[in-house]
Amino acid sequence: MDEIIKTILVYALPVLFAITLHEAAHGYAAKYFGDKTAYMLGRVSLNPAKHIDPFGTIILPVVMYAATALTGSPFLFGYAKPVPVNFGNLRKPKRDMVWVAFAGPGANFIMALCWMILLIALQAMQVDEPFFVEMANAGVVTNLVLFALNLFPIPPLDGGRILVGLLPHRYSYKLAQTEPYGFIIVMILATTQLLFKLWIAPLAFLAERVLQLIASPLSLLF
Repeated sequence: MDEIIKTILVYALPVLFAITLHEAAHGYAAKYFGDKTAYMLGRVSLNPAKHIDPFGTIILPVVMYAATALTGSPFLFGYAKPVPVNFGNLRKPKRDMVWVAFAGPGANFIMALCWMILLIALQAMQVDEPFFVEMANAGVVTNLVLFALNLFPIPPLDGGRILVGLLPHRYSYKLAQTEPYGFIIVMILATTQLLFKLWIAPLAFLAERVLQLIASPLSLLF
């Protein structure tokens, strides 16, 4: 039980930042490209309370983590309140949909870089308090996982919306029709570990290598 509480404390701040900035980025991008729906509803905000779903963001992940510790199952899942976007209000809906969708994972990529820089700084300053080092590591991991997961190319995930915006109309229409079943498909793939093994792990690994390359000058400086 102590280990569960420790893990929750280590991941709490990184997860809170990750989901807040992810959703706020969607809202900001939508406003920039012409849709003020999220802005009018107060969702273009860095206030975590605007984006947290009490069940999906807090209760479900905690319960599933506790179950993981007891059963050994690797399956964890959670979600925030999605930012409402009226794609019809965008200046060029098909094109701008891509940017609005990518804004969320893009924010997670940038946050992963920030946590990595913090980790490098802690190591350079020889901070030996394991809690802060573990939190920085958790920030990198959390954001890389969210980056990769949300880029999975099926609606309603961001990757699905990006693909809908990039494909020719005939194919994008067919892909968009899968949205009502997308959540079920993702859940099935997640519970069988296929989503993690075939998509999240490889993409997160690649993104981490890119981040290390970006941060390498700072590492050499320290």
